[in-house]
Amino acid sequence: MRHFEALTGNFDIVHYSLSNGPFNVSDSVLRMNANDVLFRREGALGRITLNRPKALNALTLEMCAAMLEQLQAWADDPAIRVVVIDAAPGRAFCAGGDIRAVYDGVKRGDGSAAQFFATEYRLNAAIRRYPKLYIPMMDGIAMGGATGISVHGPFRVAGENTAYAMPETAIGLIPDVGGTYVLPLMPGEIGMYLGLTGTRISLADILHTGIATHFVPAERFGDVRERLAAGEAPGAVLSHLAENVGAAPLAEKRAAIDRVFSKASVEAILEALNSEGAWGQETAALLATRSPIGLKLTYRALRQGRGIDFAACQQMEYRVMTRAVEAHDFHEGVRAALIDKDQRPRWQPANLREVSDADVEFYFAPLDGHEFVT
Repeated sequence: MRHFEALTGNFDIVHYSLSNGPFNVSDSVLRMNANDVLFRREGALGRITLNRPKALNALTLEMCAAMLEQLQAWADDPAIRVVVIDAAPGRAFCAGGDIRAVYDGVKRGDGSAAQFFATEYRLNAAIRRYPKLYIPMMDGIAMGGATGISVHGPFRVAGENTAYAMPETAIGLIPDVGGTYVLPLMPGEIGMYLGLTGTRISLADILHTGIATHFVPAERFGDVRERLAAGEAPGAVLSHLAENVGAAPLAEKRAAIDRVFSKASVEAILEALNSEGAWGQETAALLATRSPIGLKLTYRALRQGRGIDFAACQQMEYRVMTRAVEAHDFHEGVRAALIDKDQRPRWQPANLREVSDADVEFYFAPLDGHEFVT
């Protein structure tokens, strides 16, 4: 696989100011709740802790900007040898981007949605090329935008409660934050299966797909941090503390997944599912609940992502996402899931047949004067 390779202890709080950062963020950054993301120095360790447990640690523009600036500062600090990102105790490591904040920003028309994606993607790119080891320590829900802050380093730790998904087709979007690069690297057609369906996977499958490289029980996370803070080699620490897990359910379904999700279109995938028994019927029923345009966009993005590099994937994702959040299905998906909570989105177009090639091509076209660059 390519390289996508309750807070305790004594620490110094790292204070940060966003007014002089090397990137453009709105003044709202300066009004961020200082407790939403915590930065601490623990010996040789720089520690980032997501701290919005009631919001499942969903990422905001302000949080992404703050993390980006702190990573830049630690990159130049010789005392910091490794950076760890974890989360306050609760149900989630990170439930992704704060979709309601993006939705509200689009409604206001203030440009904050595009600004969020640009800042989040710059953070993801900075993690990918970070000059020091960056290690996520995940336990609980890890979805959507969690991918961007977790999979782009060489070591990725998951606890026993980790549950991973890229559920963007449920709101008319595509798996972004590098998802179009990462998902095609998974064994066979598993990435296409996960990207289209948004299926949630647990620990054994998280390791099988490469989302995580090591399983360490959550109760031992503190031991990992303590040893890293003392300057021990990360590879040796993780090898010593990592434990084995059982067989991956996705491995057992691999033949059927490859058979179906290798087809040349979403329509062909749905047709092939009819020949796959109960699993095929259940999967087809799940796809029928997803946004038709979201499915078509995701299929195109994952096929295209298979043949381009990470930077090109980010540019493609930015084109699609900044347009998709302005479209009907994103607003309808958020309404059905988060506002009215009736779970009955009314998609437009209502079915795959009505989504034309021109409709899809519009989202992938270059953005005149507004392309994403790191």
